[in-house]
Amino acid sequence: MQREEFYKDHDPKVLKAISGAVIGIAGAGGLGSNAAVALARAGVGKLIIVDFDRVSASNLNRQYYFAEQVGSYKVEALKKTLKRINPWSEYEIHIKRLDQELIEEIFEGVDIIIEAFDQAEAKQMLIETWDESFADIPLIVGSGIGGIGENNKLRQTSSGRLYLIGDGVSDVEQGYKPLAPRVGAVACMQANLALELLITKFYKRK
Repeated sequence: MQREEFYKDHDPKVLKAISGAVIGIAGAGGLGSNAAVALARAGVGKLIIVDFDRVSASNLNRQYYFAEQVGSYKVEALKKTLKRINPWSEYEIHIKRLDQELIEEIFEGVDIIIEAFDQAEAKQMLIETWDESFADIPLIVGSGIGGIGENNKLRQTSSGRLYLIGDGVSDVEQGYKPLAPRVGAVACMQANLALELLITKFYKRK
């Protein structure tokens, strides 16, 4: 496959706006892995993906991994998958547990950050670090991805450059376990918003 073939059906205006962009993804689980795949297919120039965890069999119900990748570091497995899909974008991976110092170091210079953590404490830490160090760039957070159905409850809200996507509730209610359709929907909403913000920013500069 040639590069020209891969990009043949891409919108030239969209590709022009996103091919030089860099997006940071904090976490490579259900949200992060699915968002990364969507952004790679779209043709975003570079993804920086950070996660310390390994693929487990229980991840396969919602995360973009395969049975033969169980036991591998998530970011290493994901990078191989992304390169199989789109070998012309760049994928920088880090096998690390993010803290404030590493967030500032690894995500310096990115255009957008996508939050894809499982734990509420990690989400809060990232938001606080972003507010201190990166508040001039968009942060797209997933909030409320458990359960099935109720598509109409998935929504996007924002406060300045902080965007929240999900239903905002189901993560904390008993009995709501994450499954592929709802997790994937929120991840694709995160990726879709990232593309919209990149395109808007690019053409505002023109």
